[in-house]
Amino acid sequence: MADERLEGEGHPARAIAARWADYLANDRRRSPHTVRAYVATAHRLIEFLGRYRGEEIGRFSLLNLHATDLRAFLADRRGAGLGASSAAREMSAVRAFLTYAAEVQGNAPQLPRTRAPKRPRTLPRPASPDDAIALAKEAELAAPNDWIGARDLAILLLLYGAGLRVAEAMGLTARVLPLGQAMRVTGKRGKTRIVPIVPAVRQAIDAYVALCPYLLAGGVPLFVGAKGGPLNADLVRRSVRTARTRLGLPDSLTPHALRHSFATHLLARGADLRSLQELLGHASLSSTQIYTEVDAARLLDVYRHAHPRA
Repeated sequence: MADERLEGEGHPARAIAARWADYLANDRRRSPHTVRAYVATAHRLIEFLGRYRGEEIGRFSLLNLHATDLRAFLADRRGAGLGASSAAREMSAVRAFLTYAAEVQGNAPQLPRTRAPKRPRTLPRPASPDDAIALAKEAELAAPNDWIGARDLAILLLLYGAGLRVAEAMGLTARVLPLGQAMRVTGKRGKTRIVPIVPAVRQAIDAYVALCPYLLAGGVPLFVGAKGGPLNADLVRRSVRTARTRLGLPDSLTPHALRHSFATHLLARGADLRSLQELLGHASLSSTQIYTEVDAARLLDVYRHAHPRA
């Protein structure tokens, strides 16, 4: 977080933002992407308040904001083209920063009341089982050589067959080998969970390990790039884009959509929400409940296309 520290030198409010970056990364164990996004929001708020109030924003200024200040900041961001969902995330980051700023100065947080934009509720679009498998196999065929093809097949089957996030798959090390019937996965905020590994996924990973020209042992990443280093998740997304284009599948079929499909298909086959919550690694049940709506949406779609009076 060197950039934030340098930016904070000589500026009390920005110095607090720099300390917040360390707090998010080390104490809250947020991802580097989340830390960058949240701290960028803090600096945007400080810069805006300086312009809006016509004064330098110090440590105590952050404790004495009014609802009008935050509404003006939000209006400024929306005017710059920020959508409703992004604006809601921006306000969430602002509240978290102001809470931290109060607490590190020994004050109880007293945040001005203001409503964030209502986020449009969008449902994940699950792929059919046939499309999910076809996508994985097409990615295998499109790879430049056999071992990379086996790697891409194994990753995509893992996302669909075990419900992993892309980052979780990239975070696996060779310590999971040899594979058993289950695998320990580290998810968001360092939380671990146990996910079952079905035979098709286990066979795909074993085939990749057998073909990989690099030694996969100990703390080495399980999935490696062409030169043996850690695999970049963007290469997985690129492989999926190529495969779905060749198959004529919709753009909504992303690596993360395979995780959605895993959840939706389990729910359709009778899985209960609590079990699904554990398998997905959701912190709260509310995050999992969206899949009941996904399944209802799928059934309604089938009804509309199949029922003679729909």
